[in-house]
Amino acid sequence: MDLRSELLKSIWYGFTALDLEKSGKVSKSQLKVLSHNLCTVLCIPHDPVALEDHFRDDDDGPVSSQGYMPYLNKYILDKVIEGSFTKENVDELCWTLTAKKNYQTDKTSSTVLPERDAFRLWCLFNFLSEDKYPLVMVPDEVEYLLKKICMSMSIEFNCVELEDFFSQDSVQQTGITVWVFLEMMNSGKLTRGIDKSITSMAIEEVYREIVGDVLKEGYLWKKGQLRRNWKERWFTLRPSSLSYYTGEDRKDCQGNIVLDGNCCVEVLPDRDGKRCMFCLKTLSKTYEMSASDTKQRQEWTTAIQTAIRLHVEGKTSLHKDLKLKRREQREQRDKRCHAKEEELQRLRALQEERERGLVELDLLKEAQKQAQALLEQDEQRRRQQHEQMQRALEVQLKEAEEARVSMQAEMVLKEEEAERQRKRIQELEEMQKRLEEALHLEIKARRDEEVFRYAQAGLLAEEEEKMKALMCLQEEQEEYILKTQREKQELRQEMEVKSRSLDEAQRQLEEVRANRHKVDQDVVAAQKKLRQASTNVKHWNVQMNRLMRPIGPGEKRPSLGSSFASFQIPTQRDPGLRIRRKSGSEDQDEESKENVDNTAGCDLEKRHSHASNGDMDIP
Repeated sequence: MDLRSELLKSIWYGFTALDLEKSGKVSKSQLKVLSHNLCTVLCIPHDPVALEDHFRDDDDGPVSSQGYMPYLNKYILDKVIEGSFTKENVDELCWTLTAKKNYQTDKTSSTVLPERDAFRLWCLFNFLSEDKYPLVMVPDEVEYLLKKICMSMSIEFNCVELEDFFSQDSVQQTGITVWVFLEMMNSGKLTRGIDKSITSMAIEEVYREIVGDVLKEGYLWKKGQLRRNWKERWFTLRPSSLSYYTGEDRKDCQGNIVLDGNCCVEVLPDRDGKRCMFCLKTLSKTYEMSASDTKQRQEWTTAIQTAIRLHVEGKTSLHKDLKLKRREQREQRDKRCHAKEEELQRLRALQEERERGLVELDLLKEAQKQAQALLEQDEQRRRQQHEQMQRALEVQLKEAEEARVSMQAEMVLKEEEAERQRKRIQELEEMQKRLEEALHLEIKARRDEEVFRYAQAGLLAEEEEKMKALMCLQEEQEEYILKTQREKQELRQEMEVKSRSLDEAQRQLEEVRANRHKVDQDVVAAQKKLRQASTNVKHWNVQMNRLMRPIGPGEKRPSLGSSFASFQIPTQRDPGLRIRRKSGSEDQDEESKENVDNTAGCDLEKRHSHASNGDMDIP
């Protein structure tokens, strides 16, 4: 447990004391005053600007402990320097705040502890309490503290009077708070018949030992370093130092011996009129001391060696180390108890399982008895049936015997008939044997029939399950058949639609073929007409050339044949029909052009669609 944890325990009491409504929140003005007082007792500079920034007036409502912790850690606890302040002053500040609210006692009672003793017990409680909030102390630590106080008062600790208090379930499970502890101390059960001064001295001694880390203190004779004379001094031993004073009030400190790993303690023989001597050796000096008796010397040497050991191990407090060890022992004890509890639960579970097994065994025995009774009833029924058959056979035998007697009476008259009757009797006897054998076979058959009946019942149940599965499969098959039929019908409809589309396409193809054939015929006719028109045009050109020649006798005029249009009629293989003409008179040109246009105009629109016959180009 470090210094921060110790300070937080005391500050927690101060914070909860300011929470008057027990809502877990404290007003900002009270927290400002608390923070200022903490800075004062911790001897750190107070920063009002940071305090004002953290607790701004525009914030809504009071502040919870979670909201106050960031400021407390950053601006107060992080600045704390160990050794620069007195922790008792911090405890007194927090005790003053919390005692006003929670420590209400009857001051007229003779068993009530003084205020100073209550404060020291409060500090001891904080030191020994668990490191979780709200702070409580487990019964083992309470008993340890009470034993230390009783030992300081030189009385024996009697826990009989406090047994009822420690046996409460709430105390065993959650521990006790400091106010319940102080109430128990004020009840007088522990200090009954003891003077208050003795109690106060014992509480102060325990407080200094546990909280003040005082391993041992008392008077010793010390030999001076310069004058070498012996003086009686009050020594106080802590884990890091051995201080000595002029008196036990510890006001005038005469020296302080720092303990470290280089120090050692040796027992010296008696000399200079002093006995029970020992010395403490450091690197620089050797301190000789004398105790009052051998027991005191042994206690002092052991305590100094313990302090040196703690310093070597890096531990600052003996009781902190002892507290951690006690806590580890409690945890190990709790683990052992938990393991024992788990083992007991496991044994109880095994016992319950065994009892359930016995109950099931009894049920099986009862079922076996019932089955045995049923078998006996069946056997008794079979015996009754056998007896009935036996009686019937006996009746038949009696009747046969009577018949035999009557036949013997008539033997004299009918020997042959008597012989047949004897044979008849023999046959009846054989029949009786066969009937007995048949009876045994019937009994065996009935038993086999019962076995077969059980097997048949199992087979019937299995057949019923298979029939259910078969019905399910049949339903699924019918659904699949219906689905297949629907899909087949849809495919058939789709095929009919496609067939109709194919017929329509074939019909359109036939129409296209017929149209193409008709167009081919039209093109052939147009070609014939074009050839005829070309022949006509050639004929008219010849006639026109004849008409344009001069008639005068003996007068030779220039030939105008070059001025008239001449036509070239391409063959069927030419890519197009080309008409050429040369320059001439305007009238002849127009007339020739009209003749050509009139002849070929009707066929040009049909010929341009047929690619095999070429195009016509009229420049």
